[in-house]
Amino acid sequence: MENGPEVIRTETIHASAVALDGRGVLILGPSGAGKSSLALQLIGQGAQLVGDDWIVLDRVGGDVVASAPAALDGLIEARGIGLLRAPARPAPLRLVVDLGRIEQARLPPIRHTTVMDISLPLALGPLTAHLSSAICLLLRGGRIDPEEGLSPETR
Repeated sequence: MENGPEVIRTETIHASAVALDGRGVLILGPSGAGKSSLALQLIGQGAQLVGDDWIVLDRVGGDVVASAPAALDGLIEARGIGLLRAPARPAPLRLVVDLGRIEQARLPPIRHTTVMDISLPLALGPLTAHLSSAICLLLRGGRIDPEEGLSPETR
């Protein structure tokens, strides 16, 4: 019987995570920054819960796979409502959103961050009314690097 890929390293961090079309989004930020709120908005736009409040990160080959600790699997907090149940499953990370850092640039450069020695695209917060929609579009269609400018095909 063949085993799956070897887990190289495991960490547990204070964060939330969802997956859109199988692509995981790790949501970072201090307590009260809106991690669960952003996750709920993304779930409302078709994403699936990975985990809320605490996330287990496993380095598996060239991926970082996010999942929920067993005690929190399938649960997400909705402030003022309570703990809600939602289907959840692990997902490889494809984007990190940091709600604790404010993006100053109107058209920011493409940023990256390192998670468990893997470079991942980084989007900075804070939580705004359009952030969840922008994340969905970013995951589905990518973005144009403002430093490269627009080609005639994208104008």
